[in-house]
Amino acid sequence: MGALQSGIIKSVLLHFALAGMLFASANFHTPEPTVMEVTLNPELSELREEKVVSAISVDQSAVEKKIAELKKQEQNKKRAEEKRIRDLERRASQARKDREAEARRIKKLEQQRKAKVAEKKKAEAQAKKAREIEKKQRAQADKARAEKLAAEKAAKAASTKRKAEEDALKKAEDARKLREAQEKRKAEAAENARQKALQEQLMQEQLAQEQAARNKLRKQQVLSEVDKYRALIIQRIQANLLIDEKMKGKQCRVNIRLGFNGLVTDTRSLGGDKLVCEAALRAVRMADTLPVSKEKDVFEQLKNINLTIKPNL
Repeated sequence: MGALQSGIIKSVLLHFALAGMLFASANFHTPEPTVMEVTLNPELSELREEKVVSAISVDQSAVEKKIAELKKQEQNKKRAEEKRIRDLERRASQARKDREAEARRIKKLEQQRKAKVAEKKKAEAQAKKAREIEKKQRAQADKARAEKLAAEKAAKAASTKRKAEEDALKKAEDARKLREAQEKRKAEAAENARQKALQEQLMQEQLAQEQAARNKLRKQQVLSEVDKYRALIIQRIQANLLIDEKMKGKQCRVNIRLGFNGLVTDTRSLGGDKLVCEAALRAVRMADTLPVSKEKDVFEQLKNINLTIKPNL
């Protein structure tokens, strides 16, 4: 507070000094123009002097106003500082109260802790005493239970021995019945297996006979079809064969390879009369395609076929 008041006093004195300097400056500078004006024009000099006096009066009013403002600012600063100090004192007082309340709370907590410790010790002592009583009672109960178990064990041993003898007799009887049942099942299974094997054998033989018959029939059909298409192929070749009297009584054996649609893919001579062979190969090439069966097993017999060509003379 003393420092604040000293600062305010110094500020006020400084403002007064500033005002004095302004006033002195106004007194020193304003008369000079007035003297010059009086020399030239007395009327104008009087008018100028009035204006100077008015200016000095205005400057003094501004200085006083400025001083009043500075005083007001200092008062405001003083009140703000006093308010800040009061706030600090209030907070300090509140902090002291809070510390005292915290100390009371800690003291209360410590008292509660001590009470709990004492209560815990008391409970532990009571629990220890209860455990000792319980231990003694448990020992007595264990002894009675052991005696009871011993008696039950002896009775159970006698009963078990009797039951074991009965079980042994029953087990022997069950084993005998089981052996008889197993032997019976084995005999039945063996007979069933023999009958099943016999039936399967008969069925396989029957199926084999039927398959053989079908294969034989199909083979005959295939051979018949092959012979038919062989004759058709020879007929097609004969139609394209250019013959000569020199070929009479002669022949040529040729090999022909065919595609699935009868297209001739290759042909060559396997031996025979040269003229007949040349004419036969030429006739095959002229035919381009030859008759073939659409049935796969028949075509398999035709796709690589050997033929004997004899000119019809």
